[in-house]
Amino acid sequence: MGKTMAVGVPVIIAFLILCGAADLVTSDASNHRYKEGDAVPLYANKVGPFHNPSETYRYFDLPFCSPDAVKEKKEALGEVLNGDRLVSAPYKLEFLKHKDSELVCKRTLKKEEVAKFRSAVNKDYYFQMYYDDLPIWGFIGKVDKENKDPSEYKTYLYKHIHFDILYNKDRVIEINVQTDPHALVDLTEDKEVDVEFLYTVKWRETNTPFDKRMDKYSQSSSLPHHLEIHWFSIINSCVTVLLLTGFLATILMRVLKNDFVKYAHDEEAAEDQEETGWKYIHGDVFRFPKYKSLFAAALGSGTQLFTLTIFIFVLALVGVFYPYNRGALFTALVVIYALTSGIAGYTATSFYCQLEGTNWVRNLLLTGCLFCGPLFLTFCFLNTVAIAYTATAALPFGTIVVIVLIWTLVTSPLLVLGGIAGKNSKAEFQAPVRTTKYPREIPPLPWYRATVPQMAMAGFLPFSAIYIELYYIFASVWGHRIYTIYSILFIVFIILLIVTAFITVALTYFQLAAEDHEWWWRSFLCGGSTGIFIYAYCLYYYYARSDMSGFMQTSFFFGYMACICYGFFLMLGSVGFRAALLFVRHIYRSIKCE
Repeated sequence: MGKTMAVGVPVIIAFLILCGAADLVTSDASNHRYKEGDAVPLYANKVGPFHNPSETYRYFDLPFCSPDAVKEKKEALGEVLNGDRLVSAPYKLEFLKHKDSELVCKRTLKKEEVAKFRSAVNKDYYFQMYYDDLPIWGFIGKVDKENKDPSEYKTYLYKHIHFDILYNKDRVIEINVQTDPHALVDLTEDKEVDVEFLYTVKWRETNTPFDKRMDKYSQSSSLPHHLEIHWFSIINSCVTVLLLTGFLATILMRVLKNDFVKYAHDEEAAEDQEETGWKYIHGDVFRFPKYKSLFAAALGSGTQLFTLTIFIFVLALVGVFYPYNRGALFTALVVIYALTSGIAGYTATSFYCQLEGTNWVRNLLLTGCLFCGPLFLTFCFLNTVAIAYTATAALPFGTIVVIVLIWTLVTSPLLVLGGIAGKNSKAEFQAPVRTTKYPREIPPLPWYRATVPQMAMAGFLPFSAIYIELYYIFASVWGHRIYTIYSILFIVFIILLIVTAFITVALTYFQLAAEDHEWWWRSFLCGGSTGIFIYAYCLYYYYARSDMSGFMQTSFFFGYMACICYGFFLMLGSVGFRAALLFVRHIYRSIKCE
């Protein structure tokens, strides 16, 4: 595995530098320097209901003024996955050229077009554009509800847009958009309407340097009152961790010390006493679990997802995912997942062979499909929904072909290579005690020692350490907040891992002390149960903290969150099992067993 990692790291870094370079050079004027009168690229991206971030449509799906030839911008894989569809906008914003109430076009909106605009305004549609790679947004209209009965609401379309642009020497630094609240078109009635679409452009000088122009977007998540909440969340989590680890360490060390003394004394005393406690199941504790192929596949997939998460954090901390680096996160996820599949193959197959499994090819296939299978099925369903809605979230056929090729030519071969390396590693399972021929009967246990209550106990503490941070992440992924405090998120992730490991170890000890030796699957399920808690939080967030609505947005939210939570389940399950395995090996190595 060390060799695989050693080869993989430079490849990943080189690939991502190339991706980063490709992502950064996204405007037509690639050096972002202009002379007076030069055309600066302005692209219209998408429109959609403000509260449904996944439900976005092409800009010209609404009957705006369209240029004579609509030019589509070539996009990177990540941009397409993000639902970006950039086309040339109808406005001409030449460098340093002021314009006052310039006409875009005159249009007579037919009844159907009026109804389309009215429906969009009623759903709080916003538009998004990019000017020299700077994002701009605005609402397309408003509903006048003041002191009126709902049947008397008036729907208005904004027809005059004001662009306020700041520049420093030969570079664009900032752009703000305002809609003229007095230039309105009444769309309340079903009748043809004549509209003049206008725009105004004002240029102002600023001293802000070019390399600081993105700061205003990232500062929104670093405002003092937000940072206070984040630090409160971290301190709260740290206190939880310290109390938990201190409590567990004290209890386990004291109990284990007493156990060691007791068992040492028992060996010296008469040997006809009735056997109790964790020492007396030493002949069963390393008995391999049922469904060992599935267990090894889950461990392999979880280890791969853990590696993927670490790489994503490294890239985030070095500043690759700055706000509005369109599609960078999606590109990184696809590329790193593909390149780390060898880790899944190696881990799963080597562990499967340690468990004396023979059909390693089937195990490898299971490992390849365990996470990708549900993700692919979810994607097929949701992409069909997006196609039915004609939304930009529907991936074009070409992009689907690219992803299939990446999976076929990169992911699968690396998975197989990792599997072959794992099979040939010839490692033996390190068990400090021998396993008996026949399994010992597990005594009857109270209901709270069953798997589901134990999972509920195991998942609650790690979830309580991260739930405050979860709100900000959800508001960023499923809303319009910007999240850039990756250092705090990384600390929270480390806390999550520590709490998961400790709580799994504690529950494994109590399970063994009750003479229940089937701890393998239990430790994995208890470790991963935080993923189930996160999915339960999704229900709360959807109904209590968001204004999402409609079949498409609901299916996208619950569909993709199910895949993410399943990924968390596999990742934290593998962390929990690894911690439990280290602990069990340690305690059985510390006593003398016949």
